[in-house]
Amino acid sequence: MSLKPLPGFRKFETHHCVTGSMRHIYEFHDYPISEDLLLGLGAGVGFVYWHQKGSPPFLGGRGNVERPGVEGFELTVGRRTGVTVERFKTASRKRAEEALLDLLEEEPAMIQVDMGFLPYLRLPEGYHFGWHVIAVAGADRATRTYLVADRDPDLHEVSFDDLELARGSTSKPWPPAHRWWTFDFATSRPPAADEVLEAIGETARAMLLPPISNLGVPGVAKAAKLLPTWPDALPTAQLAGACANVFVMIDATGGTGGGLFRYMYARFLGEAAAVTGKPALRATAERVHELGDAWQEVAETVRSAAGSRHVAARLREAADRLAVIAEGERAVWTELENLASAGTPAA
Repeated sequence: MSLKPLPGFRKFETHHCVTGSMRHIYEFHDYPISEDLLLGLGAGVGFVYWHQKGSPPFLGGRGNVERPGVEGFELTVGRRTGVTVERFKTASRKRAEEALLDLLEEEPAMIQVDMGFLPYLRLPEGYHFGWHVIAVAGADRATRTYLVADRDPDLHEVSFDDLELARGSTSKPWPPAHRWWTFDFATSRPPAADEVLEAIGETARAMLLPPISNLGVPGVAKAAKLLPTWPDALPTAQLAGACANVFVMIDATGGTGGGLFRYMYARFLGEAAAVTGKPALRATAERVHELGDAWQEVAETVRSAAGSRHVAARLREAADRLAVIAEGERAVWTELENLASAGTPAA
């Protein structure tokens, strides 16, 4: 590889595209932090069941995703670490490219892309997912080549044209719209104990009292009811793809850290116990890890349904598991909300 990263840039193998990219940015600015702590501080765990007309059903485990009235994960993390994070998007290819190259004169950049257009991922033709985030670690204007950091251990050379395809993709349901973020570490600081508890409380309330029934614990229960309807509602090819996608979105291969982000969140709670002086969080962390195991069982069951002669039975089995998970999630998030509301122990 002829193109070198910016001086001081270190490559890490990461769990999740957003937390991994943010860790690359934070570490470059001499702010060591785990992906697990980033995920928890940003209230980044949740649940969504979504079925948009013309698209296969989608099941995901992220929370605090930017939308009207919601700050969004990246800005929330910045606020709790004293880092000023700003997000941008543009319809202009030229402006997006100029902004990226300007940033790369001094520091790595974090951008949103459609992973279906990234050559090094070698995804099936026609596959698109526009809410993928990467760190760009360098550029060569002469050869029109970028150096990209993704979740794997390697750095990848990507042409300006290929990255533009990935940034400017219009594929639904989440076109990247040339989004990027900037980070100012001038006032960075460690998160305070109260902020860690605040983040836990926000995550718990979002899971227990979401604005619509497709989200949070109600969303898990809804998914349990709707999963058995897929064989009648979806064409055969789309059904197989939807089953495969459920596995990817739960399993570590899809960038969740495994167990639909629950393993990462369990580790966060272990760190949170040390920061807040609340050892009870460690006990709850064990239960969150167990929920991750249960989510993995759902992932394997749904994956086995794809192409099976017994697809309906497998999906009913997965739905039964989801119904149990919904109750387990309700109990755990209620416990976490209570622990967060109690505040930090008196000195």
